[in-house]
Order: sequence, then structure tokens, then C-alpha cells
Amino acid sequence: MLFFYPKASTPGCTTESKDFSALLPEFEKAGAAVLGMSADSPKRQQNFINKQELTVDIASDESTEFLEKIGVWAEKKMYGKTFMGIIRSTFLIGPDGTVLKAWPKVKVKGHAEEVLAAVQAA
Repeated sequence: MLFFYPKASTPGCTTESKDFSALLPEFEKAGAAVLGMSADSPKRQQNFINKQELTVDIASDESTEFLEKIGVWAEKKMYGKTFMGIIRSTFLIGPDGTVLKAWPKVKVKGHAEEVLAAVQAA
């Protein structure tokens, strides 16, 4: 299971990462690994992990190469400004590498539980 978040240590990203961390034993029991990713530097990611006591694995793609390939790096608009950034998204990936389910434009509240239910049903 792979989740993408816009920026480490921001409120929504912190909540999402902590929710996945809290449910990590259940994901593992269901046979799923959990990996989060953003374009933040490895140092910022490690600070995020340490400060929030996250138990999920977190990866960095500062170059945005992978983020672009998977389609989560896109133009965004906020407060009248247009910029490039990560569209909060989650992908459930099967053992053979195929995407079993995708959640584009994720709303954080209840999302980790919804993904866990999909993993348990797969």
C-alpha cells in the first residue's frame, strides 16, 4: 500500500501518517506493507518520523520523477495561486505489482480505516 502526501509535518499529512501508523499492525496482519511518500528531503522526512513517532515507512522523491510517473505530481490551485504539488492519493498494490484500488484526491478523515478495509477484503 502506497500513500502520497503533500508536505511532511503539516496538519493533514501528520494526521494521515499517524492514522496509518496506528493501524500498521492490522495492515501487517493482513499481509500488507505501508509506505508513505512526498517530495520532502530525506532529512525532513526523518524529522517528521521522529517528531510524530511514526511507525510506517516514509520515502522521499525530491526529484519528483517517480511522483510524476505515477501521476500524483500535478498542478494545484490554492488561495488563487497555481503551483506544482502532490495530489494526496493512495494506491493498493497487489503482490504482482498491479494496482488493485486507487484513491485519488484523498480526504484524510477515516481514510486509513477505508484502506485497511480494502486490504482485508482483497
